[in-house]
Amino acid sequence: MVRIRLKRLGAKKAPFYRIVVADQRTSRNGKSIAEIGYYDPTKEPAVLKVDADQAKDWISKGAQLSDTAKALLKKAGVIE
Repeated sequence: MVRIRLKRLGAKKAPFYRIVVADQRTSRNGKSIAEIGYYDPTKEPAVLKVDADQAKDWISKGAQLSDTAKALLKKAGVIE
């Protein structure tokens, strides 16, 4: 199953996340199918950039959202 989830990057205690489309069985930072955005919680205010068209396209194809990705996409106004 394909999922939209976060991939953690950045240094220790300074996380930076990419919002990716990946197979459910791959590891957290493993190979991803596509990158559709990023989230930087260390900035003030937090930076969130999402390609809404790609996100909606993957959701329409049946990609499932992780809980965190779902909350971020709601915050970005991509889903309701």
